[in-house]
Amino acid sequence: MKKLVVFSGAGMSAESGIKTFRDMGGLWEQYDVTKVASPIAWKNTPDLVMDFYNQRRKQLFECIPNEGHQLISKLENFYDVSIITQNVDDLHERAGSSNILHLHGELKKVRSTVDSSLVYEMKDWELKFGDVCEKGSQLRPHIVWFGEAVPVMEEAIHIISKAEIVIVVGTSLNVYPAAGLIDFVSDSVPVYIIDPGKPAYQSKQNIVHIQEIASVGMKKFFEMMDLN
Repeated sequence: MKKLVVFSGAGMSAESGIKTFRDMGGLWEQYDVTKVASPIAWKNTPDLVMDFYNQRRKQLFECIPNEGHQLISKLENFYDVSIITQNVDDLHERAGSSNILHLHGELKKVRSTVDSSLVYEMKDWELKFGDVCEKGSQLRPHIVWFGEAVPVMEEAIHIISKAEIVIVVGTSLNVYPAAGLIDFVSDSVPVYIIDPGKPAYQSKQNIVHIQEIASVGMKKFFEMMDLN
C-alpha cells in the first residue's frame, strides 16, 4: 500500500462545531487568545487559562466527528495512512483513524507541571486547581502553548518525508513551524490541498488545490482517485 499522509488543521473540525481562533477573530470572550495560551498567561492569570481550556474541553465532549473525519478514516482501506494534525481534539480518533500524531497536544489530556512525561486522560471536561499528578504537582492542559517548542516535530518530519501522497486539509498553511512540514515532502509526491480559501503555499509544481470545505473536498478526492 502507498504511504499517504494527511496533514489536518482547524478547518477539519469546524464542521463539527469546533470554533477556530480565526472564527473568533483571535479572541475568546474579550480576551486575546495569546493571553490564554502561553506559559506567561499560566503564570500570571491561571484562572483564566484554566477556564479557557475547560470551556473548550466541555465543547469537545459535546461534538462528534464529521463526514470529513469519516472519509479520512476510510482511506485506511486503500492506503497506509498517517495523520499529522494541528488539532487538539480527538475527532480523528473517534472517527476510527488509527495512526495520529498531534503536533500541538491533546485537549482531553493533562500533564504534570514538574514532569512533562506524566500525562493523563481526562474522563470529564473540568480540570481544577488542586488536581495533581502522582508527584503532587498541579496538572496543566496537555497543550503546546505559544512560545513552547513542538516536541513531536522531528517525528512529524520523518513521517511526512516518507509520504507518497499528501493531503493537506483544513489548514491555510499559515501557522509555523507546523506549516513548514510541507517543505519536507519530496518534489515527486502529489499534494492535494483541500481548503475553501487560497493556501499560502504555492511553490511546489505538484499541488492540486481542491477549493472546498473539508467534507466536500474529501468526497472530491475519493472521486478523483476512483476510490469506493
